[in-house]
Amino acid sequence: MNTKTSVLIIEDEKNICDFIATALLNQDYRVFKSYSGTDGISQITSRCPDILLLDLGLPDMDGMDIIREVRQWSSMPIIVISARTQEEEKVLALDAGADDYITKPFGTSELLARIRTAVRHLSGANGQGNQTHTFEAHGLVIDFDRRRIFVHDQEVHLTQVEYKIVSMLAKNSGKVITYDTLISHVWGPYADDNNRILRVNMANIRRKLEQNPAQPEYIFTEIGIGYRMIDAD
Repeated sequence: MNTKTSVLIIEDEKNICDFIATALLNQDYRVFKSYSGTDGISQITSRCPDILLLDLGLPDMDGMDIIREVRQWSSMPIIVISARTQEEEKVLALDAGADDYITKPFGTSELLARIRTAVRHLSGANGQGNQTHTFEAHGLVIDFDRRRIFVHDQEVHLTQVEYKIVSMLAKNSGKVITYDTLISHVWGPYADDNNRILRVNMANIRRKLEQNPAQPEYIFTEIGIGYRMIDAD
């Protein structure tokens, strides 16, 4: 683990904050803690952490406002950790710029897995590690340069729209991409009956990629929110 990877936790419940901090310290992350939104923003600007773990229900401000403010000047990964379970809240946070959303209560393994995904995306964004123009996971291979897709060495032919959906999900593997974000990326903001078109295309994609479309291995539905591509191998 790269000990220079720093994480700021903004969480007003001290026991939860300490629990997260201990788990991260045990994995050799550098950890900063904040118990309020105002102090959290101050630490973001002064410490410049690599990753932000953010509770939405802070005593002095809404975490959504922090997401929006940070996104005005930074692309650092933001993982929301919140007791808010409504799908609408998750969609709003992701659309505002959060990279992921974990609902309380959560386990250490899940939290660390989400952070590892954020670290991989962070490394790619910073030009670190091996740069690749392919995506590989469990027999699925996407060659972005040649716009070709293979499942267990068998080429799969997608329409242009289907490829745009799959490639966007693959380039953000491990992250939830909301319905609206996908629709805007593929069709623009003015397409008619957007959700129906997306569902139809996703059904076609799964028939082509998945061995059993009813039990997908590669693209998972976050009900009411969007889709998540399996993380790369």
